[in-house]
Amino acid sequence: MDHIVYLALGSNMGNRLANLKSAVANLSPQMTVKKKSSVYETPPWGFTEQAAFLNQVVKVETYLEPEPLLRHLKRLETALGRVPNFQNGPRLIDIDILFFDDLIMDTPPLVVPHPRLHERAFVLVPLNEIAPDLVHPLLHKPVQELFSTCDAEGVNLFP
Repeated sequence: MDHIVYLALGSNMGNRLANLKSAVANLSPQMTVKKKSSVYETPPWGFTEQAAFLNQVVKVETYLEPEPLLRHLKRLETALGRVPNFQNGPRLIDIDILFFDDLIMDTPPLVVPHPRLHERAFVLVPLNEIAPDLVHPLLHKPVQELFSTCDAEGVNLFP
């Protein structure tokens, strides 16, 4: 059975746009990209003394189950050049699972839906662009409602 998954991608090192494009291009064959948001430039979150990010959300279809998908995405990040760093620090590429079908899971390697997605404009702005009616399975609110209450100051469409 195929699963519908929403992924958040981010980069703030090197050629940020090329990093996002490379990540999306390398999702297949394990995933088929169904929809891509525009790319947004966003201020850093958490650790603010770093370069601005480019962020994008993609909707994919995959046969992988949640934990194998997570392992695959971490291998992909490494293959694309990501090196370990401190939490919320600069990174060449970051790929996070936002939603996996309407699954709710909380295990040591993976929490779905992403536990802080509803607080992050850099996720909500692109997610709202491609899936405004998607309902958060824990909060029971559509993305457009979560988006309407977030502070999106500094989140700008990337030219």
